[in-house]
Amino acid sequence: MDAVVKVRGEEGGTEIRKVQVPSVGPDDVLIKVDVASICGTDVHIYEWNGWAQNRIKPPLLYGHEFAGHIAKVGSNVRNVKVDDYVSGECHIACGTCFNCRTGLMHICENTRIFGVDVPGIFAEYAKIPAMNCWKNDPKLKPEWASVQDPLGNATHSLFRTQVPTRNVVIFGVGPIGMMQVGIAKLVGARQVIAIGRKNRFRTDLAKKMGADFAILSAETDPVKFVKDHTDGRGADVVLENAGDAAGVTTCLRMLRQGGELSLLGVFGENASIDLSKDVVFKYANIYGINGRLMWDTWYRMAGLFKAGLNIDPVITHRFPMSEFEKGMAAMRGGNSGKVVLYPGK
Repeated sequence: MDAVVKVRGEEGGTEIRKVQVPSVGPDDVLIKVDVASICGTDVHIYEWNGWAQNRIKPPLLYGHEFAGHIAKVGSNVRNVKVDDYVSGECHIACGTCFNCRTGLMHICENTRIFGVDVPGIFAEYAKIPAMNCWKNDPKLKPEWASVQDPLGNATHSLFRTQVPTRNVVIFGVGPIGMMQVGIAKLVGARQVIAIGRKNRFRTDLAKKMGADFAILSAETDPVKFVKDHTDGRGADVVLENAGDAAGVTTCLRMLRQGGELSLLGVFGENASIDLSKDVVFKYANIYGINGRLMWDTWYRMAGLFKAGLNIDPVITHRFPMSEFEKGMAAMRGGNSGKVVLYPGK
């Protein structure tokens, strides 16, 4: 079968290669992949940044976001069957560490990730543990089903806070931020202000997802704008996705006293924060978010789709998997939302 493989430890270093269809163990399933989605993690691997150099061991099959149908099940598998329409939680948890046994499986001490620590799913067929399967509503669009990894991050971060009837700021409007806009509006936010840095394409997508306002911090003072639109108090909730160290102070300054700040972005450097002024005396509630709750977040996503969440505007580019390089170029160029790939084409 054809697969997208990181073959060399360098920028690019990627080829479409013929590989064997994986064999299925007793607790595994084989999935015929209908559609896959490129993640920021895949970009890091492609660009061969410092994180990738320390973590990735080529040759490695890319990818962890997908939707497909089960082609084969292992002898011990009971939770799914052949032809089931599934997506998958990309974090493989051990089930036995302290975190797994105390309700924190999403931050398992021994986590392995598809397309990072084990072979990924950018191929015609993929093998995953049956316990990582999520059965989709048969009516769910395959493209939507394939992006439940980032949608789950957006959902987890948002529901850690109290959004209904509140003034909400989305700080960082990549695909996850765009999805948060749609979720916040669906669950009854009073108003949603989306803030990007320089990328007008993405703030325009945030508007399509329902943002009441979408601004660029390079053009408009975000703290002043938020306070001007919240009777001078500041935002009730700020959802940070950018991973911008300097931006954390901005988020805290636009947060009202007693407000909630949810941090999902991954930071390349440490933030300098006035803890007394911006946290202690502000009585700020700050949450760190990692991945998706297993499996609470997945049930919430199913509920959001059932309630009418529409993420079509977020999916901006579609390519056959044979044109992976074009999909990666679209992701790296910045003028995109989610980029999806179709295996076998």
